[in-house]
Amino acid sequence: MSTEQALLERSESKCELCGATENLQPYPVPPSSDGSADQSVLLCSTCLEQIEEPDKTDPNHWRCLNDSMWSQVPAVQVMAWRMLKRLAAEGWPQDLLDMLYLDEETQAWAEAAGDGADNEEQVVHRDCNGATLEAGDTVTLIKDLNVKGANFTAKRGTAVRGISLVADNPEQIEGRVNGQQIVILTQFVKKSN
Repeated sequence: MSTEQALLERSESKCELCGATENLQPYPVPPSSDGSADQSVLLCSTCLEQIEEPDKTDPNHWRCLNDSMWSQVPAVQVMAWRMLKRLAAEGWPQDLLDMLYLDEETQAWAEAAGDGADNEEQVVHRDCNGATLEAGDTVTLIKDLNVKGANFTAKRGTAVRGISLVADNPEQIEGRVNGQQIVILTQFVKKSN
C-alpha cells in the first residue's frame, strides 16, 4: 500500500487538519520524515499553502485545530502544535496549546525546526481588522483614548504616522500623538492605506 493510500484510509479521505475533502496530498512532516504514513499527514491545498507560506496564513482557517489537535496520530499532533505555536499571538491558539499534551518524543519532534516553526519567536502585530502592521505604517485611531500622564485625549480619527512595534507584545505599538510618544493598543487602531 502506498503512503497516499495509507493516509487516505487513515483519514477517511479528509484533510487531517481541517477536514476538507478536495485537493488532498501527502505532506511529509519535517525535518526528518522518511515519507512513511506514520511521519506524514494528508493535507488539503489550503492548509498546505498556509503551512509553507506563513505570510498567507488566515488565523480563522486554523480554528479547525480545536478538533484535529486531539488526533491520536503523532504526525497530526505535531502539525497542530506547530500551527498553534505560530498563531499563539492571536490569543485563542494559546488557550488550545495550554490544553494540548504531547508525549516527550512527539513534543521533541514538534519543536524540531524545519518548516517555519522557527518563526515562533516572531511577534505579529494586527490592527482591529486583522491587518498586519509593520514598523513605519500609518494607522488611524478608531476610538478616543485618554492618554495617562499626558493630560490629553487622543481623538478618534487621528492619524499616527511612522509607528514602531513593541517587540515582545503583539497588542501594543508606539506612535507620536500631539508631539508625545505614546503606547497604543492595536485593538484601537486601523491601518491606513
